[in-house]
Amino acid sequence: MQYLIGIVLALVVFLFARLVRLDRDRAFYPTVLIVVASYYGLFAIVGGSLVTLALESIAIVGFIALSVAGFKFSLWLVAAALFAHGIYDFFHGHLIANTGMPAWWPGFCMAYDVTASVCLAWLLRPAKTAATENQSL
Repeated sequence: MQYLIGIVLALVVFLFARLVRLDRDRAFYPTVLIVVASYYGLFAIVGGSLVTLALESIAIVGFIALSVAGFKFSLWLVAAALFAHGIYDFFHGHLIANTGMPAWWPGFCMAYDVTASVCLAWLLRPAKTAATENQSL
């Protein structure tokens, strides 16, 4: 169920952002990446472990760096980093023991991240492809 909820929520956020035009600003998806990456730090604090917080912070800083680089240079990097965060979610439990994290979180976050990365990649697809699709409608 956590996978389905992650996919649906990512699609709802994507559609809402399109509807109200929040995604016109190139900072939108880099900000999404920063937020999803920072949750593991929150869970480390909930779990009460400074060691876990330090370990989680290494990954958080890495994803923040990718987010900033993607914002400055290419949103394709943000799409790739969102997808990579989904892969990170899949392996997270084998890398870091975070007792503050709900058991359902990695599956939910993986589904959200991968779906969000696909949505962003769809937005970034070449203009010629987008124009051809619009002409066929």
